[in-house]
Amino acid sequence: MSGDERGLHTAWQRHVGTGADAERWFAEIVARHREPARHYHDLRHVRWVVHHARQLAADSVDPPLPADEVDTLVAAAFFHDAVYDATRADNEVVSARLAQRALGEIGWPPDTAARVAALVEATAHLGTQPGEAAPDVTRDVLIAADLGVLAAEPARYDDYVRAVRREYADLDDETWRTGRAGFAAQMLERDHLFPTSLDLDGWERRARANLTAELAALRR
Repeated sequence: MSGDERGLHTAWQRHVGTGADAERWFAEIVARHREPARHYHDLRHVRWVVHHARQLAADSVDPPLPADEVDTLVAAAFFHDAVYDATRADNEVVSARLAQRALGEIGWPPDTAARVAALVEATAHLGTQPGEAAPDVTRDVLIAADLGVLAAEPARYDDYVRAVRREYADLDDETWRTGRAGFAAQMLERDHLFPTSLDLDGWERRARANLTAELAALRR
């Protein structure tokens, strides 16, 4: 196992399950995130989302999430990009269905598996903005963890953008710049990039600075 895979396997066994069915689905998740077309939405991305989700659940939620809810959160982090195709608009929906089926086979109760599926669907970030839906701290943590790269140091942010560009290698440069500029502008128009329930002011400032710099470069 690679370093990323070993850490994820430990988290999977702790939060998602053990046994033959759980191991089979862990291997499936790993294989999916090693698909050749993935350059950002890969195994390292999953590791960071799982890491940030667990960290935020412990440090940025008062009171901290109970253990069973952390299990739900981490399961959603594992499955949120289980299906990823840059040409599709329904990745989150299809990933949610896969999560519900997989967790059912692993032995999760149907209502909890459905809860994970709903969290996975919530990672379609260009839909509901933070604060618009009914309060759900677990959902807020997952969304923040998934978007955490926006608040990375500039060099790490640039690596992220280059990796996403490789996932859209079929687009010519002008089409890429137009689409990416639209994404950055749409994100900057939001009142908040990260759920306000988590008090991530530092992340908010860094993410806005990164997006603003990227947008300016794209428009030059």
